[in-house]
Amino acid sequence: MSGHPPVVLVHGLATSSARTWGDNGWLDLLADAGRDAHPLDLMGHGSAPRPTDPAAYERLEEDLLERFPDGPVDAIGFSLGARTLLTIATDHPERFHSLVLAGVGANLFRPAGQVGSLADVFDGTVDPEDPTQRYFSALADAPDQDREALAALVRRPSTVELTDERLARVTCPVLVVLGDQDFAGPGDELVEKLPDARLVVLRNVDHFATPKEFGFIDAALDFLGAGL
Repeated sequence: MSGHPPVVLVHGLATSSARTWGDNGWLDLLADAGRDAHPLDLMGHGSAPRPTDPAAYERLEEDLLERFPDGPVDAIGFSLGARTLLTIATDHPERFHSLVLAGVGANLFRPAGQVGSLADVFDGTVDPEDPTQRYFSALADAPDQDREALAALVRRPSTVELTDERLARVTCPVLVVLGDQDFAGPGDELVEKLPDARLVVLRNVDHFATPKEFGFIDAALDFLGAGL
């Protein structure tokens, strides 16, 4: 469509590309800007295979990379999608022209204490006093989700540790976008560990509101040179 790289978009946990990028207008805006968008569903979500064996999700990153268009891409990821893209970029920096990471920050360097509770949520055990658990449980009830597959994903045997050495390999320009009310933040540590990164903070925005926040959309499109 243009001389620009294709744009890969990857959603967060317990949702899909159709809901995150389609319903919130991203795909229409990218089309208006003449960009070739490739919204991809993570394994366990939407139209992707949804295995119920946790070991199958050892291939989460590899499965996603196999579905990339050819050549370096501009990529936008939210939450789990951002972490997955960043992990791929530490092993295959040549596949990225630029990278937009939203809904991730200091959480990437914390112990994965919430994983077990989310697996329980997808199994049907929800603390009614915990708004995050209630939100993820509601997401998992969507027709394009499978609770057993989601529980298997968060119980995957291991995830790649994003060490300083690995992050130093990500040489493309990176934009980190994070709401100031997001439990994943702050984003300063992540930006400092990446060779070429900058941070945009969204005021009065929490984790779950980020994909539909105009400040995120505007910042990402400007960063990709697709601003309208």
